Parts: sequence; C-alpha cells; structure tokens
Amino acid sequence: MTAPGFTAQMIVEQALKAAPGATVTDVRIGLGYAGVVVDDDRLGLAAVLRNDMEPGCTVFRRAGTLVGEKAAVLLELLSEGTTSLEKTLGLATANAILRPDPPETEEDAIDLIELTADDRVAMVGFFGPLVKRIEATGAELFILELDPRRPGFREERQHNEILESASVALVTATSLLNGTIEAILDRTSGARHVVLMGPSTPLDPLLLEETPVNHLAGSISINNGKILQVVSEGGGTPEMRPWLRYANLLTGRKKI
Repeated sequence: MTAPGFTAQMIVEQALKAAPGATVTDVRIGLGYAGVVVDDDRLGLAAVLRNDMEPGCTVFRRAGTLVGEKAAVLLELLSEGTTSLEKTLGLATANAILRPDPPETEEDAIDLIELTADDRVAMVGFFGPLVKRIEATGAELFILELDPRRPGFREERQHNEILESASVALVTATSLLNGTIEAILDRTSGARHVVLMGPSTPLDPLLLEETPVNHLAGSISINNGKILQVVSEGGGTPEMRPWLRYANLLTGRKKI
C-alpha cells in the first residue's frame, strides 16, 4: 500500500526542482477555485473544498502576506498543510510552476480513452457533463462520490470493490486535497486506463512514472486576467471555460 501523502510529496519535489527560486505574484481564493500566479505569468488552479472550511470570518490567517512570497513556501502546504485550503494553495502553486504551454489544438479526454461496451468505468468524483457521453458508449458506469448532495456510491466497501474491478478509472484531482488519492490508486492496478482529471490536475509527464496513472487531463489558462476575475467572483469550470485550454498527457499502458 502506498503511504498517504506520497503523491503530494512527489508533486512538491518535482515543482521545487523545476523552479526552486520562483516567486508568487498573485493569489486569489474564490468559492470554487483558488488561483496562484508565479513568475512569467504562469497561473495554476486548484479546487476549494468549501465543506471542509471552518466557520468564521477568517478562513486563511496568512491572507495579505502571500504576494511576493517564495513559491517554495506555498508549495510545502500541499504536503505539510493541516487544512484542505492550505493544500489547495500548495497544489495551485505546483500547477503554476509545472504549467506547460497550451496545446495548439484541444483533444477530448473521453475520446482518447476509446471506451467500449466491455469497459467498467469507475468515476471517482461526479463529473456530470461526462455521464451521458460515457453511457452512450455502452460502458458500465459507477460513480463514487463522498458528497451526499451528488449521485453515487458512498460506502468505502463499495468504492473498493468498484475500483478493483474497473477497466477504466476517472479520478478527480481533488483527491490530492482530501487525502484519498493513494487509497484510490492502490486499487486501480488492474485498470487499462487511469485518468487524473480536472482543472486541479498537475500537468507534468514525470508525475506519471511513480503511479498507476497513465493520463493527465487538465487545463491551462490562456487569459490570466479573466480566469482570476472568475475565481474572485466565485465561478467554477463552466465560467472559466472560454479562457481555458484542455490538455492531455498520456503514456502507454497494457490493456487488460
């Protein structure tokens, strides 16, 4: 079994190698996402898990001190932070540093998986817009979800059984923030295709080498000003979409 926190530490180490002296130039914490900008106008996003926030008028006590800080300080929050919001800021910082250039043309993550009616798909986290597309392929779809307001299986035993029998796993990158990523990936070794997906996904091919993941499906800002405005005004992926370019990084994997 992979030790909890292994994946976060791997991301931190990779980002520190890529830009050890990077500086934070902007930080926004919205209701749906946080955005961090580092040198050279590289912007990274990560989801804000509102349900995990403590009540009160202050949700982050270091507010007002982050711009001008060394990126390494925020990066360490991904692996060492004690709240989900701290981890969110750490992941957004890593995503800014590891940000590749936007692709010239967008590819569709679901098309790249090449689903068939023989596939059993475990969707970890509810990706509503993908449900009908997956079902249209004839594949069996099982949604694993912790939020009681969303559809899906909730019990840990059910999650484990579904993941272990899945041929394809679509894993939300927010699993990097709530401490579930290692337990999920440990049970996907039999899958032919494992995707880490969503705007919180770090886009660095080296991150694929130490995990069962063979497909990173994330997004890249092409207009930082508009993205930061949407984040600040409480928007999410649909509102950011006009100023995002979807990016897919894949490696080969033996089919089952």
